[in-house]
Amino acid sequence: MSMFAGLKRRATVLAISAGLVMTPAAGSAETLADAFITAYRHSHILDQQRAVLRAADEDVAIAYSSLRPVISFTAAASSSALARHHLSGSVALAAEMTLYDSGVTRLSVEGLKEAVLATREALMNYEQQVLLAALTAYMDVTEASETLALEQSNVRLTTQQLRAARDRFEVGEVTRTEVAQAEAQLAAAKSSLAAAAGTLEVARESYRVAVGSYPKGLAPPPALPKIPASLDAAQAVAVRTHPLIRQAQHQVAAAELAVKQAEAAMKFSVNASASLKFDHDGNDESSYGVAMTQPLYGGGKFSALKRKAQANRDSSRAALLSTTHNVQQLVGVYWANLRVANAQLLATDQQIRAANVAYRGVQEEQQLGAATTLDVLDALQDLLDARSTRISARSGQYVALYSLLSAMGLMTVEHLRLGIQTYDPAAYYNAVKSAPAGLSKQGQQLDRVLERLGKE
Repeated sequence: MSMFAGLKRRATVLAISAGLVMTPAAGSAETLADAFITAYRHSHILDQQRAVLRAADEDVAIAYSSLRPVISFTAAASSSALARHHLSGSVALAAEMTLYDSGVTRLSVEGLKEAVLATREALMNYEQQVLLAALTAYMDVTEASETLALEQSNVRLTTQQLRAARDRFEVGEVTRTEVAQAEAQLAAAKSSLAAAAGTLEVARESYRVAVGSYPKGLAPPPALPKIPASLDAAQAVAVRTHPLIRQAQHQVAAAELAVKQAEAAMKFSVNASASLKFDHDGNDESSYGVAMTQPLYGGGKFSALKRKAQANRDSSRAALLSTTHNVQQLVGVYWANLRVANAQLLATDQQIRAANVAYRGVQEEQQLGAATTLDVLDALQDLLDARSTRISARSGQYVALYSLLSAMGLMTVEHLRLGIQTYDPAAYYNAVKSAPAGLSKQGQQLDRVLERLGKE
């Protein structure tokens, strides 16, 4: 064997060990942060949930409007046979306002504010899901690309072995069996290559759905973010920050306010009304008054509404406990998955080193006639399998760690420090919470908010 052939063979082994992944230039590569930003800015799911949140904001405005007077204008004309079809008319300006309702409206507004806060937390949870889906798609494409490169290398090296086997067969050094074995290995390698290419295409389509565009030369994933030192610490963070737990907390608060509202509905209310009215002859028929209303009997309706509110409160409290336990379980599951992935990476590194030594040794033995072509191909396959396992383990490590961040409530634009402007849920709420009229200064401010959101 010539020195050039030996150097070429060693270079081939090193290429397999390195994974044969062509990394795009830094300036043209799409980074994981780029994928996060694109997914956040182009997510239809987030657009939908932001609209749901704005609708919840309007519920506060609708309830708040009950604290204000209702003013209406009426113009009427009538005729009857008794009046010998003489046409009569009137104009009136009427106003009605609730002066006191035992706190029913105020409690309704406060309860709907809690519902708004709960909906904001739901939006935050959807943000986590969108970013985690982008991460998963990114790692799937990266894993599929690296696996495809390995399979391409496998086909090239198996082709070289087949060519060498045929050459040795021509000079009588090996039997036809070894050639057939090499041909079978090449066919298997081509089959695996086709499967890897298909997997990459599927991953690219999933990436387009998750991120909003096809991947354009993905850069290697960055260093893993830091996590708490222990499972207990991670679960403690999750209980404090996970949006589903905070959403459930606001739902409990809203349910408790609903109980108070049902109790207040059993008490009296005071309403005022005024009417400025003139008939067709100019006669003044204006009136005004104040009325107190106290429910005495409602067929059991008020008691039933109170019991229903209490049942909903108990349900919300139980849901909060259940959600907390589920989140803690998720943290535990992803913590375990991360430990498994870390252990797999260490094991596969050792496996790659051993398989690399074995492959070079079998090649040397082949040159001395102590190993067959099949032995070399088997050793090559062991090395490629080890490298493929490591690619999957590294992808699993990233998915497990970012899933852990999501379970802790930290898979957000702010925590990931993406450095982009995020959707401000308070901007719309502050513009509508006091139910501004369309022509008022606040109404005009609301128009500008809607224009920025691109909804007009």
